[in-house]
Amino acid sequence: MTDTSRIPDKPALEGLEAKWGGSWEQSGTYRFDREHATRDSVYSIDTPPPTASGSLHIGHVFSFTHTDVVARYQRMRGRSVFYPMGWDDNGLPTERRVQNYYGVRCDPSLPYDPDFAPPFEGGDGKSTKAADQVPISRRNFIELCERLTVEDEQQFEALWRTLGLSVDWTQTYRTIADEALFTSQLAFIRNVERGEAYQALAPTLWDVTFRTAVAQAELEDREQAGHYHRVSFHRPDGGIVEIETSRPELIPACVALVAHPDDERYQPLFGTTVTSPVFGVEVPVVAHHLAQKDKGTGIAMICTFGDVTDVVWWRELDLPNRAIIGFDGRVIAEAPDAITSEAGLAAYAQLAGKTTFSAKQAVVELLRESGDLLADPKAITHPVKFFEKGDRPLEIVSTRQWYVVNGARDEQLKERLLERGRQISWHPDFMRVRYENWVGGLSGDWLISRQRFFGVPIPVWYPLDAEGNPVFDEPIVATREMLPVDPSSAPAPGYDESQRGIAGGFIGEHDVMDTWATSSLTPQLAGGWERDPELFDLVFPYSLRPQGQDIIRTWLFSTTLRAELEHGVAPWSNAAISGFIVDPDRKKMSKSKGNVVTPAGLLEQHGSDAVRYWAASSRLGTDAAFDPQNPTQVKIGRRLAIKVLNAAKFILTFEGAADAEVTAPVDRSMLAGLATVVQQATRALDAYDHARALEVAETFFWTFCDDYLELVKERAYGDPSPEQASAVAALKTALSTLLRLFAPVIPFAAEEAWSWSNEGSVHVAVWPTVDELAGRGEAGVELLELASLALTGIRRAKTDAKASQKTPVARAVIAGPADAIRLLESAAGDLRAVGRIAELSFVEGEELAVVEVVLEQGE
Repeated sequence: MTDTSRIPDKPALEGLEAKWGGSWEQSGTYRFDREHATRDSVYSIDTPPPTASGSLHIGHVFSFTHTDVVARYQRMRGRSVFYPMGWDDNGLPTERRVQNYYGVRCDPSLPYDPDFAPPFEGGDGKSTKAADQVPISRRNFIELCERLTVEDEQQFEALWRTLGLSVDWTQTYRTIADEALFTSQLAFIRNVERGEAYQALAPTLWDVTFRTAVAQAELEDREQAGHYHRVSFHRPDGGIVEIETSRPELIPACVALVAHPDDERYQPLFGTTVTSPVFGVEVPVVAHHLAQKDKGTGIAMICTFGDVTDVVWWRELDLPNRAIIGFDGRVIAEAPDAITSEAGLAAYAQLAGKTTFSAKQAVVELLRESGDLLADPKAITHPVKFFEKGDRPLEIVSTRQWYVVNGARDEQLKERLLERGRQISWHPDFMRVRYENWVGGLSGDWLISRQRFFGVPIPVWYPLDAEGNPVFDEPIVATREMLPVDPSSAPAPGYDESQRGIAGGFIGEHDVMDTWATSSLTPQLAGGWERDPELFDLVFPYSLRPQGQDIIRTWLFSTTLRAELEHGVAPWSNAAISGFIVDPDRKKMSKSKGNVVTPAGLLEQHGSDAVRYWAASSRLGTDAAFDPQNPTQVKIGRRLAIKVLNAAKFILTFEGAADAEVTAPVDRSMLAGLATVVQQATRALDAYDHARALEVAETFFWTFCDDYLELVKERAYGDPSPEQASAVAALKTALSTLLRLFAPVIPFAAEEAWSWSNEGSVHVAVWPTVDELAGRGEAGVELLELASLALTGIRRAKTDAKASQKTPVARAVIAGPADAIRLLESAAGDLRAVGRIAELSFVEGEELAVVEVVLEQGE
């Protein structure tokens, strides 16, 4: 029997997050039961660590809810769920936020100030220029990064708890903590030892604002306005070769002209030389298949370096390097050695120190004066490469950087990575193509070093020769026992600190690793690789990697790469890819567009279950539109959660046991239908289709409330009898089943209603099964549907007569096919009771219909 004292007078959603969140934490409901876990019983999730800088947005709620539905379902299926939470707290976003928040910038040349206090806290940086920010030491800067990320992480955790994520909060990690430093540095050392990580001086995509190298995966094309300039190069015979370029400022860096080998116009020029305008440098004319015959004049400059194609040409054609753009985005002072004429050097002197924009203007004027500008510049719009977090176009400079092999130059490794992709089950499956396209389109190894401050130090030093110059080809790599280590403050193995920076001594590597070089190791970070072998063997390879589609090329690929290099396996068996959140205009929500919605207010106004329902209504890989002014799906979700509470209260007030025998055909019909729902929902969740599982459960629930509950409530209210016991048992069995079906999506309402009649949490209850309902639902699924249609017809007749639904009916006649009538006769008692019908009869007819309703006299 139900203890009705547990049921509140007026069930409500308000306050459930705090009530049950605290209860779950206290009882360890979601704690990973490591003691009893086996490899076969574990379901492990490689959770995305959100960037701990700023605030979470509605897209985070969307995708993390998808993951949480899976975690809750697998837990109810009896799996030991390993569901950690990570915080991605190193890298450029954190540094930029710290600069803006505190009004500071890092200057590694400054000494540490133990008493430093930032000029202010809470700034948005919009009115603060970099020149006005207070320079501080690297150590002071990192301390501020640590302080702010911890504050942000606490706010994020509070929001995740409000949302009801069933995370094991004892299993958290930070990508800048000592454990993460150890893991990242050890993996790097292993890469070096196996020849998978190497250092090279090479053209590097460079962000002049952040003063750091940028990897291929961090690029994005943005349409920019520009101009084509038609310029003449001079042939030895006095003729000219016309080229069109959008970057005339790079003419002093020109090392060749290039045309397609099949272009008959330029075939006679291959193997000859021409002279650059203004600067007078002799350059060869060469052939390459990447040249485009239909672009511009069909022949182009190769400069060091204007774009990534220049880098390909430079490398494959073995051309000289005459780079002129410095790390600050300005033309360097020293002219390339190839410029030897007095006029050329004088022209170059006019460019030195200028930004690329100013240098372009200067070169255009010089070309006009020399007569080599053959036409007025032609306005164009073209794609320009940017760092995804940057505000200025990237330049390409020559720098010494660290790389990790990724298959771009190793066909065997590339094929192994493609095979790992085929071994993973993708949800939805078409997302696999994005991974395969990325692997197939790689043009260079993975650049992992960054010229930043708040990140994992690269654990390397360099010996200094007798003149004090670094010997970069003989790096000194840290030993495992030294980890974690910062080479900028710890001496190299075999040296002491007094030898730092002097001839015959050493210098430490100042670069840090790209944040993806750490995030690519989240399975190892969370699973305790090389720190806790027992745990790692339990959880790795993981069961699931959930993530957004936009970081397949970065996070998913890099994690697959590191797992292949270190372990020779795919890091997970499943990848669940969420779609984007788009605004009402179908534009992707992003901070840069200013259309992001933060979830705190939404959760407070509508409740967490309502927001989770909205998220769970969208399938994986499908974009979802969200209108904060009219969140229709959120409101529907709130209505569902409230209805669950009210229906539960109503059902639990009936006297009777859930395990009584179910004998009435209509009750058995309802349970037969519910068994089908359980089967469909289970099949859908096994296929990572949470939206389908919710759809079938919700559709049945509203039919259950609107039709079945109304149909049998009079019998359930009646005096004790086998028929009354059957109704109550069916109602309570259905309620128990439905609460468990809804628990992954609306955990707070489901837990509240469950607690009124059960001990323990619904979230560790056994997932409903068809076998559980077998033998209690054999009357045919269609009976309930037929009875619902008949009841609807009787109600419509009363409505048409402008009578109350409580109006007694003297006589009612229902017609229908013989099979339908035979079934309906078994539900006659419920129809008479709920319809207040004195005389109910059935006749055969072609279609099911209420053919006569006679209200009692005086009504």
